[in-house]
Amino acid sequence: MSKLTKNEDAFTGLEAAIVLIAFVVVAAVFSSVVLGAGFFTTQKSQEVVHTGVAQTSSSIEIVGDVIGKATSANKKLGSVLVTVGLSAGQGVVDFDNVVVTYADANVVQTLTHTASSAAAGSWCVSDRQNSDGDTGNLLEPFEQFTLSIGIPEGANVGVNHPFTIEIKPSVGAPYAVKRTTPPQFTAVNILRCGEMT
Repeated sequence: MSKLTKNEDAFTGLEAAIVLIAFVVVAAVFSSVVLGAGFFTTQKSQEVVHTGVAQTSSSIEIVGDVIGKATSANKKLGSVLVTVGLSAGQGVVDFDNVVVTYADANVVQTLTHTASSAAAGSWCVSDRQNSDGDTGNLLEPFEQFTLSIGIPEGANVGVNHPFTIEIKPSVGAPYAVKRTTPPQFTAVNILRCGEMT
């Protein structure tokens, strides 16, 4: 009687195709997961960079001179006029959410935001340029706002007096305006750049 033997020496073509397809599917799934994780990581890195740049760069910049108005007796500084515009590439700034502080060697004070007049210790948007009749406090591209900033009563800013006014938007770095009063006051004075001592 003949003995039947089982021959396992070779794959059939169908078995080889099934194994090859299984490897291709596993490789495709693995590469899809790896690529997806890489794209997600890259996107998050870009968001972090953009957020960091937005928070470390100032949204506003000074346009023109900083003007100081003396008190009626021309003995000390009463208020400061600062015209600001948006920095290149920055978005709008809502001046209803801006914080303005005054600081010198003796006084540090957060100033009160008012609607129309800047008495001592307060500030307001006193003029709008290039706004096409817009009276809101949203500083948009190409617009310029003139801030009228009243010096706090306890500051007593006389001649040759260095001080800093800091304008802090809700997004972005604060903008520090460092100036020194002139050696002699007139009614209207251009304040020169200077450091606090």
